[in-house]
Amino acid sequence: MTTTSATAHSEPSGPLWQPDRDRIASAAVTRFQAWAAERHGAPADGGYPALHRWSVDHLDTFWRAVAEWFDVRFSTPYERVLGDRAMPGAQWFPGAALNYAEHALRAAGRRPDAPALLHVDETQEVRPVSWTELRRQVGALADQLRALGVRPGDRISGYLPNIPEAVTALLATAAVGAVWTSCAPDFGARSVLDRFQQVEPVVLFTVDGYRYGGKEHDRRDVVAELRRELPTLRAVVHIPLLGTQAPEGALEWSDLTAGDTEPVYEQVPFDHPLWILYSSGTTGLPKAIVQSQGGILLEHFKQIGLHCDLGPEDRFFWYTSTGWMMWNFLVSGLLTGTTVVLYDGSPGHPDTGAQWRIAERTGATLFGTSAAYVMACRKAGVHPARDHDLSRVACVATTGSPLPPDGFRWLHDEFADAGHDLWIASVSGGTDVCSCFAGAVPTLPVHIGELQAACLGTDLQAWDPHGKPLVGEVGELVVTNPMPSMPIRFWNDPEGSRYRDSYFDTYPGVWRHGDWITLTDHGSVVIHGRSDSTLNRQGVRMGSADIYEAVERLPEIKESLVIGLEEPGGGYWMPLFVHLAEGAALDEQLVDRIRQTIRTELSPRHVPDEIIQVPAVPHTLTGKRLEVPVKRLLQGTALDKAVNPGSVDDVSLLHFYEDLARARRSSEG
Repeated sequence: MTTTSATAHSEPSGPLWQPDRDRIASAAVTRFQAWAAERHGAPADGGYPALHRWSVDHLDTFWRAVAEWFDVRFSTPYERVLGDRAMPGAQWFPGAALNYAEHALRAAGRRPDAPALLHVDETQEVRPVSWTELRRQVGALADQLRALGVRPGDRISGYLPNIPEAVTALLATAAVGAVWTSCAPDFGARSVLDRFQQVEPVVLFTVDGYRYGGKEHDRRDVVAELRRELPTLRAVVHIPLLGTQAPEGALEWSDLTAGDTEPVYEQVPFDHPLWILYSSGTTGLPKAIVQSQGGILLEHFKQIGLHCDLGPEDRFFWYTSTGWMMWNFLVSGLLTGTTVVLYDGSPGHPDTGAQWRIAERTGATLFGTSAAYVMACRKAGVHPARDHDLSRVACVATTGSPLPPDGFRWLHDEFADAGHDLWIASVSGGTDVCSCFAGAVPTLPVHIGELQAACLGTDLQAWDPHGKPLVGEVGELVVTNPMPSMPIRFWNDPEGSRYRDSYFDTYPGVWRHGDWITLTDHGSVVIHGRSDSTLNRQGVRMGSADIYEAVERLPEIKESLVIGLEEPGGGYWMPLFVHLAEGAALDEQLVDRIRQTIRTELSPRHVPDEIIQVPAVPHTLTGKRLEVPVKRLLQGTALDKAVNPGSVDDVSLLHFYEDLARARRSSEG
């Protein structure tokens, strides 16, 4: 098995960083462990490794302790923590009723005038929204949604950038027991419809456009198409980000949020749907992943309160868009009373250092970004802690792809030179659970190229093809026990077959995520990239099927093949191979049309790095494109190890990719 990315072992010099005694003592997870030892039989000694072992060995007790520690309000008590442990279909807290939004707005009672949200756009001006104001808007909007006939279980959609209105709409949706779903406005109409048409929303919140990279992008035509193609819509709510008039028949955001109504929180069962996220596979429509109010509430309390170590005095900034699970995760910062920073704009406008400037201006204590952004800053000669006052930043967290060793060293040195003690948290999880499997632990050392540890309540293991656990060797990332935020189902998957096929087809009853990992002998985790052919660019998983559908509408393209490759230096290479129709030529005009088609119909993120002509696309005997074998060939795996030649329609077609891999290696060497 050929893998890429970070080295599996720490450097001989030992950890890059160790938390000092004060940081360990003040961490919430330290206090939680002492309390859980007293109240629930957790180990008082042995630090995080002992707590983690207890959390997976005593899963029911651990999650009961989490619910108590964070004072989760069950309006109807639960009968037991786990009704059924089997995966898929584990049953959490049967009998319980609660509401996610009620917990997200709880701090309004304690800190009414403090900022709940800090909104920043490309002007870099910081606009606060107080807890009182956020709560008032949510109450007013929830009241109006009910007046529009929205009932628990109805779907409400947002075509919105990362702005306070999106947070208000999500919380009002949860307050009425409806189900939220969103896409970012850089998504083209086809991408949005592939998602929203599956779930049949009754309300659409939408902007008229957005600003990105110093330019205005008018999206009114896309909105008009969404309205035409979503027949279930009863209302469209217009948010005039670019200052335009509401289109005919649309409601004005300002009218719906003008009231002063006390929020009414619908008390829903623990497993009632909270939101629908989308994750693309290699075939068919994006998977519509349904996660529950209670499951997300508990998982995010644990992750944000214990792992990210965030509380009421913190400011939480993560660069994200509403089309990525990290946006939902960011909004959950409200659960711990934390001020959430919403940045709407380009990550590198007006220059590469833009995100550090926002961290400075907002007083961020946890700054989350992509590994790619860290590496871009290093390459561009940015000096974040020298050029900005980042004294409040206690943690820089990265996700989307593994942070390369050079990224760890660069971050550490840049902050150390300015006299700052920086905790670097490389984290990894998935849209599928809207959380992390491994990553941030404030009380553990940081080793270069490694995630600190598996998260609490997560029995993370690396398995070989026969289901044998591995340590110090590369294996498949599996989770052997249920997590509360695992999907309750996929939308429109009544038999559950697509859900089972996505995670449970390799090892029955055990979650296989589709990543290659190494668990080290000191408990840390190294992520090596995808073990399947799902594309993963900057943390957003995309399906190759979307790209094929767009590209192959062009008459010049007979067939195509797209591959995503994690590269050793932290980069990501995504070539598109095209088999042209007879008489067509891959000239500049056709290359431009392919790029433009993908950008318009899907998003800029889907545009390939290179477009390469091939004699034909290889298939299995059943007609499936050979994505995984081609990826392995491009990573340097020998042909006989990458694929069973007997399962291929034309083995000779694979020599092209072998030659390309050799040429790339020699040019890099």
